[in-house]
Amino acid sequence: MDLTERKLKILQAIIADFVRTAEPVGSRTISRNYELGISPATIRNEMSDLEEMGYLTHPHTSSGRVPSEKAYRLYVNEMMSKKELSQDEKSAIAKQLYDNVTELDNLIERAAHVLSEITNLTAFALSPAKEMDTLRYVNLIPVDDRTVVLMIVSDSGKVSNTTVQLERPVNEETLRILAKNMTYNYSGKTLSEALKLDIIKSFREDAEAMAMFHNNIMPGFLKTLENMLNVNLYMDGLMNIFSIPEYKDIEKAKSFFEIINRKEDIMKKLIARDDGMIITIGGENQDADLSDCSVITATYHVDGKMVGKLGVIGPTRMKYDEVTSVVEFLTDNISKAFMITGGDKGNDG
Repeated sequence: MDLTERKLKILQAIIADFVRTAEPVGSRTISRNYELGISPATIRNEMSDLEEMGYLTHPHTSSGRVPSEKAYRLYVNEMMSKKELSQDEKSAIAKQLYDNVTELDNLIERAAHVLSEITNLTAFALSPAKEMDTLRYVNLIPVDDRTVVLMIVSDSGKVSNTTVQLERPVNEETLRILAKNMTYNYSGKTLSEALKLDIIKSFREDAEAMAMFHNNIMPGFLKTLENMLNVNLYMDGLMNIFSIPEYKDIEKAKSFFEIINRKEDIMKKLIARDDGMIITIGGENQDADLSDCSVITATYHVDGKMVGKLGVIGPTRMKYDEVTSVVEFLTDNISKAFMITGGDKGNDG
């Protein structure tokens, strides 16, 4: 059975109506609201065919039909037209995004908030991955003869430190030489490169210094580097689900919150998603708990490199054309903000 032009028009009308109302769609509704030039009986027959083809499902409590995941995938891939934001909409979004924001991390958090406000969905943003940040210098600051503050400064200006307890007393001169050696070896290396670099051979001539470095300082150094690499996940609009008909069921709402509360799992899955605008619908999501949800993510870049992600999680019944347009506009603005060194932020055009 082929998807004729008439079937496609009916399917598109059903999707549009169901997304708008969240109510199963009957043939009379399509005949009344959409000028297709065919009778309700013909529409009903075509709907039966579409159901047989797997594009519609038939809830037991209603005579109407609802789109399946297969229908949404067809819509996203072949039927969806990009919604162009008006100049007024762009200006309003840009104003919301940049008002009173002075730090890039704040901008990313604000982007999640703006996205949730506009879409009425749960939105998220991943802060820039720090893999490409490079180390500037390392310092070892004595607190007492067995306690040292290990300080790492990156080229982005990020300063991280940790307190290290030593097995035996050490003098300031030894710490100064160690810090100088570490700076020499690690300066200019990315955080990821530094994690893989073994510089213990630099201390071969001084067995005591090598042992202290290996046993006390290096573990703290590596842990601090890993913390610097941590990606922040900002989420906003968690309570929006209570305004969505799909989550009126308390068990469904509870299940959704359980998913969102597993931030580590969510973050790993979001990081693993491909570059660009990615839409996964229902069962396409690797996590079985997201089988009733759609996830939309887009990436923002600096110098062509992906540095973070922005997106939404919601029901499969969502306004894909509108959501993708807003996500795209926000990620474009974030990318521009990272490249701007002075002058006005953003792009309202």
